[in-house]
Formats: sequence, C-alpha cells, structure tokens
Amino acid sequence: MIIEDGKFYFIKDEFFDIFKEYKLMENKESGNKRPCYFCFRDRKDKEIIWFVPISTKYDKYKKIYDNKKIKVGNRPVYNFVFGNVLGKKAVFLIQNIFPTTEKYIAEKYTNSNMDVEIPKIVRDEIITISLRVVRLAEEGVHIPFYDVVEMRNILLKDKN
Repeated sequence: MIIEDGKFYFIKDEFFDIFKEYKLMENKESGNKRPCYFCFRDRKDKEIIWFVPISTKYDKYKKIYDNKKIKVGNRPVYNFVFGNVLGKKAVFLIQNIFPTTEKYIAEKYTNSNMDVEIPKIVRDEIITISLRVVRLAEEGVHIPFYDVVEMRNILLKDKN
C-alpha cells in the first residue's frame, strides 16, 4: 500500500495492543470504523508515519483552545488545528499525535471510493505544527499525552 501525506487511514488493532499502556485513542466499531487519522511521513526517517486523530467535536476543542490561549498569552498553542473534513467542522488533535509504521496501517479512509481531501493550507499547517511538536518532544517538552519519542524508538527498533 502506498501511504500518502495528507490522506486519512485506519490503524490495525494490533498496534493498540502493543502500545496499550500509552492510552491512545483506540479503534471503535459502531457500524463505521473510527477513528481515522490524518497522516504524513517523518521528514528524517521515512519508516515513521505520524498519525493525527481528527474529531468532529469542534466546539468542545475550540473552547479548550480559547482557554489555553488566555493562559499562555502570546505563546503559541500547538494542541489543535481547526479545519473542515467532508464539509464539516473538524479538529485535528495534535496533542494526540503518535508514530507508526506501514506494518500497522489497515487501510485508507475514503468517501464514496474517493480520497478525502482537505485544503492544502490546512494540511500544511497540521504537518508544520505536528513536526514542531515532535521536535519539542525530542527536546523534553511534551505536548502529546504520551512519549512519542519513546514510541518512535520502539517502532524503529522493531523494524531492525
């Protein structure tokens, strides 16, 4: 399977079994597979693919974002990117980003057999902020709820 930056994919349950102590957002079955994730390849190590969950709980996360903005003042808030997916307001949960590899990708998310597209400006913002969050994690500043650097190292060790 060819994994494309800026597209949406589902993750195999096996991945969540390996990383269960990290308390990631797990797969749910309710007639539809969910969640699906926005993904892009790491810029340094092409084996690693970063996955960002999306949520339709726009108002909930907008309120959290607004409260964080008040608390931090002029500093940036890297937790969320707001946009639209399939004509609906959506939130890309950068705070829940995690790495994986092709081995754990189940399939691409499509709508009516077509790739789901988002505006290039939103896609670029998600990738830029996500990579910033990963760099911060490498420097010891953890925005995600778990250690994404440790997860990445486990996945790379598993590949070798």
